[in-house]
Amino acid sequence: MSRTRHVCLMATYNQWMNANVYEAAKSLSDEELSADKKAFFGSILGTLNHLMAGDIIWLKRFATHPAHPATLEPIRRLPDPKSLDQLLFSTIREFSKHREWLDRVIVEWARSITEPELDHTLHYLSMKGVAADKSFYSLIMHFFNHQTHHRGQVTTLLSQAGVDVGDTDLVALIPSQHY
Repeated sequence: MSRTRHVCLMATYNQWMNANVYEAAKSLSDEELSADKKAFFGSILGTLNHLMAGDIIWLKRFATHPAHPATLEPIRRLPDPKSLDQLLFSTIREFSKHREWLDRVIVEWARSITEPELDHTLHYLSMKGVAADKSFYSLIMHFFNHQTHHRGQVTTLLSQAGVDVGDTDLVALIPSQHY
């Protein structure tokens, strides 16, 4: 599988899993979703919020790629999250609507990436203002890995609340290879 196809697979997996997680989360009350469960970002809603803030921050960085991807134009217009725990929305329904939109943007952007673009070194500033120069492809893989990591926390918290998210394995979306 080419790197661009792998990026597309990861974007599709991200969209699929977020849809499943958000649908499962909607079965809980706003109070249950906001209850502090002692997770990295406190609650289920806090963790979903962190994921969205992180996604926006990374996509804004990716938008600075010299290819200037038109698919990330809507992201350029979003306000910058001030922190990774800044509350962007207060209810799961508000989050869900924005998440669906954001995931569509991610899938469109992933489909627009070319192999040569992945070889670029991306220059960006960390949240603390520290400059970094890193492999664009590796940063994209980090972006998707970060989502998977925190969604794993959310699925655990949902499971503890008695909510089943269903299948979470990427293997469900990997195309079969026929030899």
